[in-house]
Amino acid sequence: MIPPNASLVKYDNPVLVSRNTDKKTPRARALKVSPTSPQGTGPVPNPPAKNKPSGLDAKAAQQTDEILNSILPPREWTENGQLWVQQVSSTPATRLDVVNLQEELDRRLQQRQARETGICPVRRELYSQCFDELIRQVTINCAERGLLLLRVRDEIRMTIAAYQTLYESSVAFGMRKALQAEQGKSDMEKRIKDLEDEKRKLEKDVNELKAKCDQIENRAKEQRQVEEKKHTEEIQFLKRTNQQLKTQLEGIIAPKK
Repeated sequence: MIPPNASLVKYDNPVLVSRNTDKKTPRARALKVSPTSPQGTGPVPNPPAKNKPSGLDAKAAQQTDEILNSILPPREWTENGQLWVQQVSSTPATRLDVVNLQEELDRRLQQRQARETGICPVRRELYSQCFDELIRQVTINCAERGLLLLRVRDEIRMTIAAYQTLYESSVAFGMRKALQAEQGKSDMEKRIKDLEDEKRKLEKDVNELKAKCDQIENRAKEQRQVEEKKHTEEIQFLKRTNQQLKTQLEGIIAPKK
């Protein structure tokens, strides 16, 4: 039985928990059946003695299993109406396991075509699984070191989530600003068109006023020229009249002498 999503983290073999997924039953355990011996063959020999772990070792192993289950919870999935559970493995890792983990990581990165640089969810997922497996291996040897690595992992995930939230909010802010700019652009284009129309109207008014001013200046100039000419003629007339009167006056005064 293979879980739907294979992970780089090492798990134990899956266990069938319940055939009815609506109601969970306690975890099934394999029954040990002793082989039947043929009749008349004598007494059954005792099984070979096993080295039972001491109470301290059993307690430490149980504590390690609890820490592993809290760090990497068991996986559950349903297949053909049956509920399967798979717990993380508590088997210590060897140097060969680490080498195989590295090779498997490289193989999956190439298989899933993960990007070597930049943002890549596939690469992030695979490296996260690899880090979880390293935490599992370290926790088995030293639970305190594994818990410290768990804190480091959670801090990294929290930081990445914060950056992701910040990125999404910045993208949303940029979209809002773009929409506002687009809306403001249409309003600004309308305002520019209105101002251009008003400018053309004002230019037309200015041209009309300039033409009217030119007409008034030309009329005033012509009138001034007419008045100057009339004034000049009046002065000439008065000069001639004055000269005539002077001549007549001299003619009247001269015989008396």
